[in-house]
Amino acid sequence: MACNQCTDSIFKQKIGRCKRCMLQLTVLSLLTWPMWWYYFIDTPKTVESIALLFFAISFSGLLVLHLLVWLYRRIMFNE
Repeated sequence: MACNQCTDSIFKQKIGRCKRCMLQLTVLSLLTWPMWWYYFIDTPKTVESIALLFFAISFSGLLVLHLLVWLYRRIMFNE
């Protein structure tokens, strides 16, 4: 990634600091959830539906983790 925090290889130091990562996860979440809803809400047991649902949950989960750590660091350490 392009920011200074993302050049480190330690996961704990990256999470919640990279605005670029959070923006990418936001865009991916906003794309995958409506796409799953529009195309696969009627057939939730197909392979394509499960794969897209897995990606949507992963993107959203990682975004929530980023935001929680960002909020924690902002409150506790005033970064």
